[in-house]
Amino acid sequence: MYNFVPMAKQKNDYTFWTKYKRFAGTEIMLYVIMIAGIILGIIIFS
Repeated sequence: MYNFVPMAKQKNDYTFWTKYKRFAGTEIMLYVIMIAGIILGIIIFS
């Protein structure tokens, strides 16, 4: 980032990004499982 940004701000951004990446990863997994379940349901019921 920029050198004149305080360390506390950089540390805060870093923790925010790690939390966000972890949340996004779990959310993508949930969407993949949901889509797979819908496709399986269509195959089974059709």
